[in-house]
Amino acid sequence: MPYKNLSDLPESVRAHLPRHAQEIYAAAFNNAWEEYRDPGQRRGKASREEVAHRVAWAAVKQQYEKHGDTWRRKK
Repeated sequence: MPYKNLSDLPESVRAHLPRHAQEIYAAAFNNAWEEYRDPGQRRGKASREEVAHRVAWAAVKQQYEKHGDTWRRKK
């Protein structure tokens, strides 16, 4: 289920991440959704959706870090 719009992202993502981080999340999720469509490409028994969410969070964490309840861009 790739995300066409930022408004389609899960509420937990939209409510906590700044817009730019949401854009990173959506792009990474959509890319991983395509890349890991074949179960043989995934580790263990993780679902396609689970893998895509993990990849998306990892992409966000490369450029953003959490300070308390707020996500801020790394310097």
